[in-house]
Amino acid sequence: MSGHSKWKNIMHKKEKTDAQRAKVFTKIGKEMAIAIRDGGPDPVSNSKLADLIVKAKGLNVPNDNIERIIKKFSGNDAANYDEITYEGYGPSGVAVIVTTATDNRNRTAGAIRHYFDKFGGNLGSSGCVSYMFSDAGIILVEGAGVKDADKLMEDALEAGASDFAEEEGVFEITTEVADLSAVRDALAAKGYTILSADEDKVPTSYIELTDEDAIKNMTLLLEHLEDDDDVQNVFHNWSNCD
Repeated sequence: MSGHSKWKNIMHKKEKTDAQRAKVFTKIGKEMAIAIRDGGPDPVSNSKLADLIVKAKGLNVPNDNIERIIKKFSGNDAANYDEITYEGYGPSGVAVIVTTATDNRNRTAGAIRHYFDKFGGNLGSSGCVSYMFSDAGIILVEGAGVKDADKLMEDALEAGASDFAEEEGVFEITTEVADLSAVRDALAAKGYTILSADEDKVPTSYIELTDEDAIKNMTLLLEHLEDDDDVQNVFHNWSNCD
């Protein structure tokens, strides 16, 4: 989720129960299947798949699972998923974008609308909140092996990065979406440990919630969206979520 750091979001997913982690594995599997369908099974020539393999490993998806997905969708068993994006408002006007991958449009649309209605939100039309976000590539680099943060920043900027930050021992590097794979590859080639490399939607402005009911409902809305098997990513501009 955007609205708080990418690293905190990954740690949150890593710390889920076994059953919840299984859902994470299912979601990343869908993303990889779609990437293979659209760009082929070779991560050398399919940069999207290469990014997703890095993401999967960062989320502790076993290598056997990754190899099984690539093998399954490398043949004629093409992924039959539609990618659909929903936009709307959560409690107190928090902007929310939900990306999905589904084999049943009616099921997914009904579920997403139900979550928004139940927790004080309002599902809107395409474009109603997307103008509040900008697309970016986000690369997370493990800080433990970085001896010189200034050198990492220099290497990242030389490779084409546009921004650089550090939080809780992890370096977050921002790129243009088109430059994501090139910057990731350049940093990996220099020996940096890449935790994830992913496309993101970054809010241009944020909303801070103070009403307890709004906070409770917004938390429940995000939890239900993220728990849905058809939902791939949830982006929002709630600034003070945990």
